[in-house]
Amino acid sequence: MTITGYLLHAPRVAIRHVRRTDHEELTALTRVSAEMLHRWLGARENTVEAFESYLERFERPTHEGFVICLRDTGAIVGGANINNIVRGALQGGTLGYTAYAPTTGRGYMTEGLRLVIRYAFGELGLHRLEANIQPDNNPSLNLVRRLGFRREGCSPGFQLINGVWRDHERWALTTEMADAAASLR
Repeated sequence: MTITGYLLHAPRVAIRHVRRTDHEELTALTRVSAEMLHRWLGARENTVEAFESYLERFERPTHEGFVICLRDTGAIVGGANINNIVRGALQGGTLGYTAYAPTTGRGYMTEGLRLVIRYAFGELGLHRLEANIQPDNNPSLNLVRRLGFRREGCSPGFQLINGVWRDHERWALTTEMADAAASLR
């Protein structure tokens, strides 16, 4: 089976922009992953209207939305966003991502986020990505370490999740750091 529309691909996964036709699959993945994700992301609406609002963000030059798919079948295994893109002297954005319960622990997110990073530093021309992660989210912290991010500090009360302002660690990656990490693989 040949899948079209991929921006970049690796041996097992590929990335493409999120699209309207993904609503049903993403809703199903969110439902089966609710217990795993609730602590980190909180409750989310899965309505068509909420999804349309989510997609509208990506019509602006300050946001990019991706899905990480199995390269051979096109099945979605994760998602990633680059939010709050700032141009000019900064050339940076904030990386957010979501894994789904049925496919965690297989390395798909590591492989897929490497593609998102490559796209950010290549096609988008960014120089820096930040990721903000709750201090007890060990799977996510391990993921950014594998990707070569460096811990820069802590942001108290950073994001409202499940009615509580949660602290987050700030991690960052620059093009130079990504190039160095890639040369070590």
